[in-house]
Amino acid sequence: MASRLILLDNTVLTNFALVNRPDLVRELWSVDIATTVEVMAEYQAGIVGLGLSAHNWKNLARLTMQPAEQSFADQMRPQLGSGERSYIAVAVHRQGAFVSDDAYARREARRHGVAVTGTVGVLALNVRRSKLIVGGHDCSRLSLPH
Repeated sequence: MASRLILLDNTVLTNFALVNRPDLVRELWSVDIATTVEVMAEYQAGIVGLGLSAHNWKNLARLTMQPAEQSFADQMRPQLGSGERSYIAVAVHRQGAFVSDDAYARREARRHGVAVTGTVGVLALNVRRSKLIVGGHDCSRLSLPH
């Protein structure tokens, strides 16, 4: 993902919070990592139901959509939720990429030229960079897709 901004969606925030490993995302790229205000609202709502710590993502930047981004988001397909529309709009306008497990949102993002990956892609990249060991074995030599 050769972008200067990586946006995270609610599912990815939740997945890494559930295993108390937001570091696997935060330390993966040397670019700005953020989410949108809309996505963080979804995440905050889920904290109570799942019993997640509010501190996992406390330092994660929360981006507010600019007027052009809001206009773009408002014109997107109604099947997307406000979180998905917000991070696609921000990614398009700020030349960012995003991490999402939502297949429909990923297709929409690709349709607009946005690079995407998901939880599995984050895990695979961590394994490739020897930041994550699988089954007690160093898997850095595995042939994984880029």
